[in-house]
Amino acid sequence: MTAPVFVVDRLDRIGPEFVLDGPEGRHAVSVKRLRPGEDVVLTDGRGRWAEGVVKAAEGKDRLIVTDLGSVVEEPAESPRITVVQALPKGDRGELAVETMTEVGVDAIVPWAASRCITQWKGERGVKSLGKWRATAREAGKQSRRARFPEVADAATTKEVAALLANADFAAVLHESGEAPLATAQLPAEGEIVLVVGPEGGISPEELALFEGAGAKVCVLGRTVLRTSTAGTAAAALLLGRTGRWS
Repeated sequence: MTAPVFVVDRLDRIGPEFVLDGPEGRHAVSVKRLRPGEDVVLTDGRGRWAEGVVKAAEGKDRLIVTDLGSVVEEPAESPRITVVQALPKGDRGELAVETMTEVGVDAIVPWAASRCITQWKGERGVKSLGKWRATAREAGKQSRRARFPEVADAATTKEVAALLANADFAAVLHESGEAPLATAQLPAEGEIVLVVGPEGGISPEELALFEGAGAKVCVLGRTVLRTSTAGTAAAALLLGRTGRWS
């Protein structure tokens, strides 16, 4: 897919002609300024998509799409890659979500680690989670994905440990790791879960719990990356090694 991507709620309800309106229609008409004859892709963000051609733009927020082809069901990628991302400061969380979405991560789990300066509580937590999910949606469109990553509710340390225990391969990025992630033995299919700690590091208690759940402690490289970039770099490495980028 190279044509611009727009999200629709239900692809099973589109006919040979479709009216894209609301925020998506406004973006197509007023921001992208699409014109008749240009190609577009409609997706539900859950793996289903269809190609079409712009017939007309009406007003500021209505795009008429015609010549819609059959709906394509894109299979889920395997192995599935989930990144547990400790909560960074400021807008670095959205940066992490954006770049991980662009490289191809399948799921992102916000983690309230003990050393996180940022803590999601009450309305602030709801708002922050909404920003992460909106960022994943927009980055999914920008990177021409038909299946956007799932952004889960914020997880506790015990919930992360349970996720690691059920994975086919689980790793924690930590400077104490002796095994390079670049040489770890990876499964050909199933679930890979990667944990990225906060700027203050993963506490000894958290690390012990994760190791007890079966996770390997791995080092990514010689340099120290910020929490907002480590997940993207590690995911790119795994995507290349598992053949998903080939």
